[in-house]
Amino acid sequence: MTDQERQEAVAAATPPYASDALPEGTVDAVVIGGGAAGLNGALILARSRRSVVVIDSGSPRNAPAEAVHGLIALDGTPPSEILRRGREQVRQYGGRVVFGEVVSADSAAPSVDGDLRFTVTLADGRSVTARRILVATGLKDVLPEVPGLAEHWGHGVVHCPYCHGWEVRDEPIGILATGPASIGHAYLFRQLTEDLTYFTHGTDLDEDTRARFAARGIRVVDTPVTEVVDDADGALAGVRLADGQVVARRVLAVAPQMQARTHGLEGLGLPVQDLPTGRTFASGIDGTTEVPGVWVAGNVTDPVAQVGASAAAGALAGIDINKVLAIADTDAALLGIAEGSPQGVTE
Repeated sequence: MTDQERQEAVAAATPPYASDALPEGTVDAVVIGGGAAGLNGALILARSRRSVVVIDSGSPRNAPAEAVHGLIALDGTPPSEILRRGREQVRQYGGRVVFGEVVSADSAAPSVDGDLRFTVTLADGRSVTARRILVATGLKDVLPEVPGLAEHWGHGVVHCPYCHGWEVRDEPIGILATGPASIGHAYLFRQLTEDLTYFTHGTDLDEDTRARFAARGIRVVDTPVTEVVDDADGALAGVRLADGQVVARRVLAVAPQMQARTHGLEGLGLPVQDLPTGRTFASGIDGTTEVPGVWVAGNVTDPVAQVGASAAAGALAGIDINKVLAIADTDAALLGIAEGSPQGVTE
């Protein structure tokens, strides 16, 4: 599917929830991304009496998961329920949540007092003008091209021992290696089961690491994996190797490459960073970027952040955006006084 076809499909899709109207005029902030980071940033801004619009494409990264784990007070809650509550709370304080796909975000002519302006355009042609932007689009997981692997993503195929570990404890687990990061993965999943097999799948594994694996009872298989095998009920049953052998496993742990969702944001000129886990947007303290007026938060800049950490990052970015806006409001008020006085401002 081409980008144009994908945009048209998103525009024609039925929203999974009631979408607010896109406001006219200029809003204080547009949040691009309706996950934990974006909604928490919007919540902070809305509670600060800022006009804020969340643009949500409706495709959260953790949608395949049955529940969010490791988040105090919300452990075991379905991701969809957390997002539903988040949207409801943002709206409670006057924020708007709009279902749509951003196809462009660009700098616009500043206001008469010199304050920043941005134009954000959606796939259906609608647009909104904002003083500041928070990018919280998250990321996409790029899995190895092994037949059958993607079909079990979020269930029999997992990536995070903290998100899914307890639920797969004591199961026969396989680590499908994707690179050096998978070695650390193996040690973490060994904490959860005594039956762990490491499939090198064409990656390097030095003798020292092999010795350490042997000391922990981690079996190493060097024959490449060719496909995931299901049982009669469609659940993951193991992997088939290049020599035809099937190794029984109930769970596969994979460290995927993680790529920030950057589609439609090219016009902002945000700097990117290449990390061992993938490519993301670079950010500073509180989600600031090198682009004035634009912040980033959540997995779009921190690929290993869980839901709680992403929400916290969104809150910090929202606080910083409100602070910057408060200063801009004061500068504008001061300029108005100066322009309104024949003598200007005097001490």
